[in-house]
Amino acid sequence: MEHNSTFPIKQNELDMLRDEATSYIKSIQWEQGQRAKNKDKDAKDESILLYLSRANGNGGATVTSVSKTILELKKRLLPESIAIPIHLNQTLFAVQEGITLGIWIKDSFYDASGLSSLSENKSALDNSGKREYESKMQTATAFMLFSTAYKILHDLQTIASDDLSVMKNKFAGIPEVSLMSPLKGISCALFYYDKYLGHPEIVKTDKDVIDFTVVYFEALIDEIQMRKSSLEYTETIVDRTYKLENSEFAVSGWDNVFQGTAKSIEFNKIQFEQIVGNRDAKHFARRLTERMLSYDFTAKKNPFQELGGFMPVFMGYGIPGTGKSMLIAAIATRLKEHCDNLDIPFLFHPMPDTLISTFQGGSAEKMVEWMKPMQDPSKLIFAPIDDAENNLQERTAQGVSAGVKEVIGVFLRYTEGAYAVNYGNSSIGLFTNLPEMLDKAVISRVQGRFKIDGARTEHDFLDQDHLWWRKLDDTMPDFVNMQGPENYSYLQDQGLAKNMGEIFNVSDKPTEERVLEAYDKIEGSFKSNQHLFYANLYKEIQKIFPFFSSRDVRNIQSAVSLRLTDFDLEEDWFENPDIYFKKEYETKFNMLQELMRSNMKGLDFSEIRRQEVVRYLDNVATIADTDFKRKVDARVNQLNIDMEARDQFGRKE
Repeated sequence: MEHNSTFPIKQNELDMLRDEATSYIKSIQWEQGQRAKNKDKDAKDESILLYLSRANGNGGATVTSVSKTILELKKRLLPESIAIPIHLNQTLFAVQEGITLGIWIKDSFYDASGLSSLSENKSALDNSGKREYESKMQTATAFMLFSTAYKILHDLQTIASDDLSVMKNKFAGIPEVSLMSPLKGISCALFYYDKYLGHPEIVKTDKDVIDFTVVYFEALIDEIQMRKSSLEYTETIVDRTYKLENSEFAVSGWDNVFQGTAKSIEFNKIQFEQIVGNRDAKHFARRLTERMLSYDFTAKKNPFQELGGFMPVFMGYGIPGTGKSMLIAAIATRLKEHCDNLDIPFLFHPMPDTLISTFQGGSAEKMVEWMKPMQDPSKLIFAPIDDAENNLQERTAQGVSAGVKEVIGVFLRYTEGAYAVNYGNSSIGLFTNLPEMLDKAVISRVQGRFKIDGARTEHDFLDQDHLWWRKLDDTMPDFVNMQGPENYSYLQDQGLAKNMGEIFNVSDKPTEERVLEAYDKIEGSFKSNQHLFYANLYKEIQKIFPFFSSRDVRNIQSAVSLRLTDFDLEEDWFENPDIYFKKEYETKFNMLQELMRSNMKGLDFSEIRRQEVVRYLDNVATIADTDFKRKVDARVNQLNIDMEARDQFGRKE
């Protein structure tokens, strides 16, 4: 949805609504529906649902008071304290502010959708008028509850615990959500919120009150997201953004920026030295982190983007068991450590495994919700897609689900095209064992690629074993009674390379035979330091691989730019952020240009270009071939098994 107009929410207008909000917190009435009452008759007595369904005693409306419940909690949890403790206070305030904002949003919808005039002439409405009135009331209520919950999350998310899983396990869902009218909607939502707060199992400490509030209002948003497709007259919701004055907070249609992403996902801390081999991958990862950290929050751009060294989408590929997941964790660890050090907000935002939905359109919606936070310029975002072949599989292959096609459609739209916003603060990493199974259009969005090939040398294997037996050695010295190598100190080779040139044992020629043939053919007429050499080589490659396009040429160009910006940031920049990281954009840009110039002195442009072209074309060929090769290998393997089986069978006979 394109949000084309922004409306301010003025603080003084909110001030006028605060009393109404407070009155809801002091007291609401709600009569439970039959279904909510019968929700859980057979369950054990201590069931929270049963407790909720018994909330009313003998039917009839019950009056509940959130503010009273919170005072009772204070007495139960902190009997000594005189003042109302900070967490309870923050919660009460956030709920009040949320409701105030919700009322403002509801009033705004009343006016924008024409609901105000319908309610004024309510008695004179004909049947279709009544239907429209009821339908708009439901939409107004849903939008009000959504905005209320959204504002509460915005205010409490940062002070809630990082891990809410324990609280989520206690929480049994919201038994009913009413969208009949704004009053009923807020009464119903506060009724169950209040019942949960009063349940002794839910709140054990004052911090639990904040955690539970976040879990409850997240659930309320989910409930409304599930119902939003049945709401009508939502045009005035989805085509505008309401921004709160003097605040970062804004309501944009039904968008929920917090959808599972408000908090970084937890990950295991891993240092690059603990990963054996993978020099190419470690080097790439290190460059990626340095480039992301150069992002300028004020200018909302990254100087590396101007220099051509930033990769919004990259790919790591290799055989299984070579350390993809460790590498993802190591990139996240490195980014997080530097971000903490520089006081920069960091979001680790892996693609969830549950993205593909069986519902028509469901996967696209989930994918949009996952891609959306990448457009937030206020933090650095690392978004890995592990086992990318599952969700981004070649669309034309047989049996590919509609969900995968939806996900790819969204991915392509957000990585290039009208929707693609890249400030240079977020990077999506595809990690896969099977790059040849990825959709061609997806692969062509990849601007940086590297192999994850695990241990490769004698020293790599030595180190991999050393990381294992070292633990035994620490607990029981002399237990590992074996001799070490003479002139190698463990992990010596696992440090980071200085630059790409160190990593490539650059072969002068392509290794893939068809690419080599094309290369030799063109070399007959042109030298590799002539521009025409490449123009003709690309033309020749296109004959062999019809899918090779100008997008690939652009990718080669960005690979060359990456090599030109393949320099270390100075050590002391990290130790003292004021030297570089905290400088304004122009200064950073000039400092990088200086570094780039001094780095380029030792480089030969035509040679780098040749190396990168060879590397890329080999890569294209390998990916194109592997699929076929894998099928052939599987077939050969099967035939071998059949032959062996026949032999053994013959011998038995």
